[in-house]
Amino acid sequence: MLKDHSSLKVAEFLLQIKAVVIQPKTPFTWASGWLSPMYCDNRKILSYPLIRTFIRHEFVKKIEEAYGKPDVIAGVATGGIPIGALVAQEMNLPFIYVRPKPKGHGLGNQIEGVFDKNQNVVVIEDLISTGSSSLKAVEALREAELKIKGLVAIFSYGFDVAKDNFKEAACNYQVLTDYDTLIDQAIKSNLVELSQVESLKDWRRSPSTWSPKK
Repeated sequence: MLKDHSSLKVAEFLLQIKAVVIQPKTPFTWASGWLSPMYCDNRKILSYPLIRTFIRHEFVKKIEEAYGKPDVIAGVATGGIPIGALVAQEMNLPFIYVRPKPKGHGLGNQIEGVFDKNQNVVVIEDLISTGSSSLKAVEALREAELKIKGLVAIFSYGFDVAKDNFKEAACNYQVLTDYDTLIDQAIKSNLVELSQVESLKDWRRSPSTWSPKK
């Protein structure tokens, strides 16, 4: 659970620009079929220069504190591509990105950009739910003989399944803000009623079986 000033500020910005919308009474439906009281679209960050700059700086600080300076920054398609490119620019590093699967035509690349074997890479993602798409990118990079220092994402729901998946893949990860911090900030901003908090906690504990309280 993140509670420092920077993680609270990231959460505040995400709520302010409606990159994260919380509505437990009228939940969203994910592609998996899960009902969710929250929807996260971090691509909206790109439309706000001041917030975009703050997020970029927070990424750089997190990377340098956790992993030092890598040789390459890699973005996960699609959400991790624009923010990853901004981070690479800030750190004066090469940038590559990873498709969900090899391209169906042309050179058939899954990894786009220029890199060398055995280079150290930090992977950039916009959000982590189960961690599946992030770890597919990590696997592709490892198969290309790149060394994964770790992954950094803007936001994580904090599901146990994601923690287990990253542990099994032996991949360290960091986030700028998380679910608990965001809910705390939403309460402070009067975007969530105290009576809704338990339902929000129930969803995070068991998202596949959760349903809104009548």
